Amino acid sequence: MSWLSSVRNALSFVVPTTKETPDNLWHKCKGCGAMIFTKEWEENLSVCPTCDHHGRIGPAARFEQLLDAGSAEILTPPKAAEDPLKFRDSKRYADRLKAARTETGEQDAFVNARGRIHDRRVVIGVQDFAFMGGSMGQAVGEAFVQGVEAAIADRAPYVVFTASGGARMQEGILSLMQMPRSTVAIQMLHDAGLPYIVVLTDPTSGGVMAAYAMLGDIHIAEPRATLAFTGRRVIESTIREKLPEDFQTSEYYLEHGLIDMVVHRKDLRDQLATVIGYLCGERKAA
Repeated sequence: MSWLSSVRNALSFVVPTTKETPDNLWHKCKGCGAMIFTKEWEENLSVCPTCDHHGRIGPAARFEQLLDAGSAEILTPPKAAEDPLKFRDSKRYADRLKAARTETGEQDAFVNARGRIHDRRVVIGVQDFAFMGGSMGQAVGEAFVQGVEAAIADRAPYVVFTASGGARMQEGILSLMQMPRSTVAIQMLHDAGLPYIVVLTDPTSGGVMAAYAMLGDIHIAEPRATLAFTGRRVIESTIREKLPEDFQTSEYYLEHGLIDMVVHRKDLRDQLATVIGYLCGERKAA
């Protein structure tokens, strides 16, 4: 046995070999690369205290941040046909769904909840990018329609948080059919005299951007969110021009009149309450 092995064996009795530091103690900001205590990150609403980068969050965190304490009622996800095309690429679609459900704890990429914001009734739908990139399939379409119907039943505004890479390729044309379905559902809200409010988060793109993401009565976006129908390189190669650095960001959309406001996450709850108050001030919670 070499002297190095002897020293290593001796140290093993003094220095524990088990890892005592939790893997989730630190969070690395994707904006500036700063290392932040996970607790500090969560307490700051998943926003970097150094560069103000807004991290992606799921339905549970959204509902907790926005809805009055104790008012949230998660709606049971509606049933939708699974793997209607028996699709397979490098993996079976059924296996991808199973893995996404295990990872996120959600049935699919869109979750609705009833609740109140500053004592005003509201139905909120949240798209979860962590679930297969927030892709829009039949289950997302069914959940969107469910949210509209719940809002109509409650005589409440419907607020949708978008986060998606677009239509779900594993469902082919059936995923694209959710675009007109969501458009008809939004018209149902308008016919009922209820507002439809969209909050665009990072990233929102593809078929979702071409459908319900841009059909709101009011459009709000989080800072520096990527908002696009198609990729930057595709556009540049098509028009053969260099696009501005801030192209396809919340701030660019605001400057060019495509959205109504850019709101920091810490101000979002109050801003939504204000907007809801303007649009349906008489509809306070019973």
